[in-house]
Formats: sequence, structure tokens, C-alpha cells
Amino acid sequence: QVQLVESGGGSVQAGGSLRLSCAGSGDTRGTVCMGWFRQARFHQTPGKEREGVASIDSDGSTYYADSVKGRFTISKDNAKNTLYLQMNSLKPEDTAMYYCAADCPRASKNEGDYNYWGQGTQVTVSS
Repeated sequence: QVQLVESGGGSVQAGGSLRLSCAGSGDTRGTVCMGWFRQARFHQTPGKEREGVASIDSDGSTYYADSVKGRFTISKDNAKNTLYLQMNSLKPEDTAMYYCAADCPRASKNEGDYNYWGQGTQVTVSS
């Protein structure tokens, strides 16, 4: 079992920055591959699942959604068993609940590839 606790969310103005953290505990073998997802409270497409934002696996390979490339950076401190997401140049469309996920076979944008999830941290970007 792996427990994940996110922190670092908040409210910022467009153009600002936030750094999200996700502390992992339990079976650390499950935290070798981790990722960040987000889900807006109100979305255009009914039934839209969480969007894969970024992911990092054991050899440092990463995945980024096109919408965040060049603005967001995912990193992991293996000694602290903590995942980070540095978010710069934030836009109102980045407003969402951000979730940490763990235990994936490879860096992936697909929800089904992850076995453990945190409770989420809210990010709100105002224009």
C-alpha cells in the first residue's frame, strides 16, 4: 500500500507560480513511477476523466501534456519520497483540483496505469 498526501495548492493570479508537493509513504516500491493529474470542477465534456499533466518514472523519463509543456516541471526527491510539480506562468485554464498518483509501469498520461491516488489539492488561477 502507498499513501499519498498533496500540498502546495492555492490561489494565484495569472502569470504567477506555485509548487505542488506529494509526500509518499508506505511501500516505496510503488513510488518509483509517479504522476500529476488534474480535473476542473466544471468541464466542457460530460464524463471527462482526469487529465494527465505530467509523469516521471524510474529512469527519469517524463511525460508532459502539451498544454503545460515549457511551463510546468515535474521532479522527484527519492530520498524524501516526494514528488513535485513546479508550475510557472499559470493561466486561468490551469484552475483545477490536482491529484498525485503512483505505481505506474512507465511515465503515462492514463489514469488506469496508476494504482494509488492522493486526495487532491486545489489550484485556482484568476485573470
